[in-house]
Amino acid sequence: MTARRFLIALAMLLMMFGPGGVGPGRAATIGSDAAAIRQVMEQQQAAWNRGDVAGYMRGYKEAPDTTFVGSSVRKGYRTILDSYRKHYASPQQMGQLTFSALDVRLLPGKGGEVRYAAVTGRFHLDRTAHGETSKDDGVFSLLWEKTGYGWKIILDHTS
Repeated sequence: MTARRFLIALAMLLMMFGPGGVGPGRAATIGSDAAAIRQVMEQQQAAWNRGDVAGYMRGYKEAPDTTFVGSSVRKGYRTILDSYRKHYASPQQMGQLTFSALDVRLLPGKGGEVRYAAVTGRFHLDRTAHGETSKDDGVFSLLWEKTGYGWKIILDHTS
């Protein structure tokens, strides 16, 4: 390859991928992954505000190793679902949920592919009744996995 052809090829690669190695297609994927996670959280918020615990749980991976950390550690999708149903037994105890201050950080692997994401934020419950759970405000950190069914929470630490 001549020096001129080499320089032209190098220039084309730099235009396509930039100095950081992230091409236009990769940037679009990053933006759409973050938007997809935010959309799932909007769907969760809407389900909660309808009093639909099962709909809220669609954001979690239905697996035995899905974990919730709060006042205790709960493992397994079914265990977490049952706990939500117990602690928020009525629409009055569920109230209206608001997520805020969301920070979505995609976690690319060695090859640059994004399979996991970390999300931090705040929650607020506006409600008229309290069951066993009296906390109306707090913070959370979520670990998400990109699955064949979309983005799913695999670890939820809420306090």
